[in-house]
Amino acid sequence: MDASEVIYKNAWPYQQDKMNLPVNSVEEALPFYENIMGFIKTAEYDTPHKAVVLSRNGLEIGLAENGGDPTQDGCFFEVSNVEAAFAELQAKGWDKGNADFSFQRHGTTNWKVFFVVAPDGLCYCVGQKQGV
Repeated sequence: MDASEVIYKNAWPYQQDKMNLPVNSVEEALPFYENIMGFIKTAEYDTPHKAVVLSRNGLEIGLAENGGDPTQDGCFFEVSNVEAAFAELQAKGWDKGNADFSFQRHGTTNWKVFFVVAPDGLCYCVGQKQGV
């Protein structure tokens, strides 16, 4: 493994289910996750609605045309290196400009984070534990 490779370690959904994240069109959403975020499509379903499973570093999320509002959902991704994660996204064509890193505390854990809003409207917080 390349030392600069970013490892996605965990994903915690904002709502109930990281395997059922709502999108209006799976087909339109896929290129962002595959080309920019580095996920690989590992499964595709047509029932009960069109959906895909995406994987990166053994971590899975799912996108589904389930009628939900993408702007009200997403995940918090724990990564091995938050600065490298931002640089990787930019190198793959995500045009965010400035990282706008911030620090957040959840329970007793401090995180350095930045946010990604996918073209489908889902919002992701990408963070690395601090002081570990």
